[in-house]
Amino acid sequence: MRHDKSLVVDGVRQFFGVKGSQVQALSRIDLVIEPGQFVCLAGPSGCGKTTLLRLVAGFMTPSEGKITIEGKSVKGPGPDRGMVFQAATLYPWMNVRSNVELGLKFQKVSKAKRREESERYLNMVGLSDFAERRPYELSGGMQQRCQIARVLASDPEFVLMDEPFGALDALTRERLQEELLTIWRETGKTILFITHSVEEAVFLGSRVLVMSPRPGKIVLDIESSLEEGSERLPVSELRSQPEFMKLVDQVRDSIHGGTHV
Repeated sequence: MRHDKSLVVDGVRQFFGVKGSQVQALSRIDLVIEPGQFVCLAGPSGCGKTTLLRLVAGFMTPSEGKITIEGKSVKGPGPDRGMVFQAATLYPWMNVRSNVELGLKFQKVSKAKRREESERYLNMVGLSDFAERRPYELSGGMQQRCQIARVLASDPEFVLMDEPFGALDALTRERLQEELLTIWRETGKTILFITHSVEEAVFLGSRVLVMSPRPGKIVLDIESSLEEGSERLPVSELRSQPEFMKLVDQVRDSIHGGTHV
């Protein structure tokens, strides 16, 4: 049943002009994301995952169809959606705290309230002791934590994440995956997360979508049964669990099967 605050992608197709001809990036996409879901979107390179995310963010306008939030058409970027990019887009001349408070400053939030919110989210992502550091003094994983804290501090309803852990080493990536799940449980945010990693999609997503090769369309949409209770095995241990392996195989088969469509 569709919720009043659902994000709805209705009959969206996307075309790009390339050297005088048109290339179809997205076939018809019909999708409803309910409040509080952690939706992971996987698929082969070039299938249109990031294109779909940018359409939801309002950075682009669909060639056909429409995207609505709470029944209102998405016409451009808005404060109800926060974007976490693959590379941390932090301002190097600002310290960590100022970067986290930036969105709140644009919203004309008082200095005292900005400090309160930045403290909350810096603590949530484990950066309280680094509040006065500059971004270039942080590791890649810490920079991503800072970017996530900045998005969360602005209190969007939807958090859009474009392969945010893709450039990190394996151990840092696993640690941030676990931290992100904790943040999701604590905040109840709706998350749309793009990834190339099948295991990452299955570990994180309460719902996993798979897109076909270009023109991208959704070829698999499954609910995960791994999210049970408030705690869960770390990803390193979960990999050996039968249910995890079964879901990974299902998603991987869908991706590989789609390459022959």
